Amino acid sequence: MDYEFRQKKASASLDEHHIDGILITHLPNVRYLCGFTGSAGALLLTHDSRTFFTDGRYELQASQEIENAKVVIKRSAPMQSAAEWMVRNGRKLGLGSRKPFKLGIEAEHLSAASAQRLGRMLPQGCKVAHTSIVVERIRMVKDAEELKVLRSAVLLGSSVFDIALNRIQAGVKETEVAAELEYDARQSGAEAMSFPSIVASGKRSALPHGVASVAAIPSRGFVVCDFGVILTGYCSDMTRTVHVGRLTPEARRVYGAVLEAQLAAIAAVRDGVSVSEVDGAARKSLQKRGLADYFTHSTGHGVGLEIHEAPRIAPGQTEILRAGMAITIEPGVYISGTFGVRIEDMVVVTESGCEVLTPTSKELMIL
Repeated sequence: MDYEFRQKKASASLDEHHIDGILITHLPNVRYLCGFTGSAGALLLTHDSRTFFTDGRYELQASQEIENAKVVIKRSAPMQSAAEWMVRNGRKLGLGSRKPFKLGIEAEHLSAASAQRLGRMLPQGCKVAHTSIVVERIRMVKDAEELKVLRSAVLLGSSVFDIALNRIQAGVKETEVAAELEYDARQSGAEAMSFPSIVASGKRSALPHGVASVAAIPSRGFVVCDFGVILTGYCSDMTRTVHVGRLTPEARRVYGAVLEAQLAAIAAVRDGVSVSEVDGAARKSLQKRGLADYFTHSTGHGVGLEIHEAPRIAPGQTEILRAGMAITIEPGVYISGTFGVRIEDMVVVTESGCEVLTPTSKELMIL
């Protein structure tokens, strides 16, 4: 990964946010900017310096992973170490001049108490400035190396779903299907699952986030499987809905409507289109089938080092899609007390449309 290039982009954005430096404490952002994969670290970025802080547990790991940043090892917590370092190195940062040094913090990832403590520890002449999604905006567009890893993660996820299909049958517990998915994923090289696997069958399929339970799969009904794997730090995400037993005409109609909506949204994806337009394509399709009121969540989201990243593909959102963004397209219909259907692919935005990464068939499977 080109960490130097990423750091330069982050530093270049400081003026846009009217700050002189930023303390990165959200670990996915730390990893994105310098490669650190541990659980305790902070990165201080200014226009012309990069300093990483961690404790003694990660001294060797930091020496192996950190790129293009000075490493400072202290016994104290990384945020405190950063503040103490700024006190000792105030002149290097330009502290002491008439103009206060504005230090940006990732306000969405720090508690109010932590922000207040940091403010009290900082040297005189340094002022805390709350910032929002500074690094996340850079992370939205994936580079070639990231897309390569994402493609591999998607393919791994698809392969283990094919194996798990053999466990989806009447009488088998949802947790057993999830366990099969997760075991095969780890056996195939996944670092972890992207999130707690969703396996929701029968009436539970109407729960959009129906995490696998001890309920047994009924002899007749839909089974929603939503899961993802983590590979080299990057997440995948996919959903397929299959049916056990004889299919009713209404179930077939709803599945067909969701598939049409998903394909309509995918067709709307391209560089320069607003995310709300993509979301609207799915909802308009379901509206024609009289099912829009049963679609109760956003059409998708960004995916990368975190399972849910910007942009959010939802009504009212103004973000414009750009080539290189990796997003999900996942409309669904959820009829309480009856059943639910969701179909989800990961796609990469291109200048002329999108590349669908998920290779698994979307034809209705009846088991």
